[in-house]
Amino acid sequence: MTDRDMIVCRCEEVSYGELVDTAGQFACNSRELKLRTRAGMGYCGGRTCRSSVDAIALAAAERDNTQITLKYQPPVRPVHFGDLGAISND
Repeated sequence: MTDRDMIVCRCEEVSYGELVDTAGQFACNSRELKLRTRAGMGYCGGRTCRSSVDAIALAAAERDNTQITLKYQPPVRPVHFGDLGAISND
């Protein structure tokens, strides 16, 4: 497996090569790269790949690094705090 085949976004199975190619072809910012490849739009909402997608987009186009980056999304299903601390009597 080469570096280009490495999966950056596990939820949407987007590879490093796909992100680099898309960012280079369209000079995308992070948001545009996300919309074109779906990286960061999976189940985790970008928690695992956000920083990598931001870095690839920043490297592909001359931009100020203070521009808006990808945001985190809330969980897909809400969880009650009581469920997190509940003790199971199985």
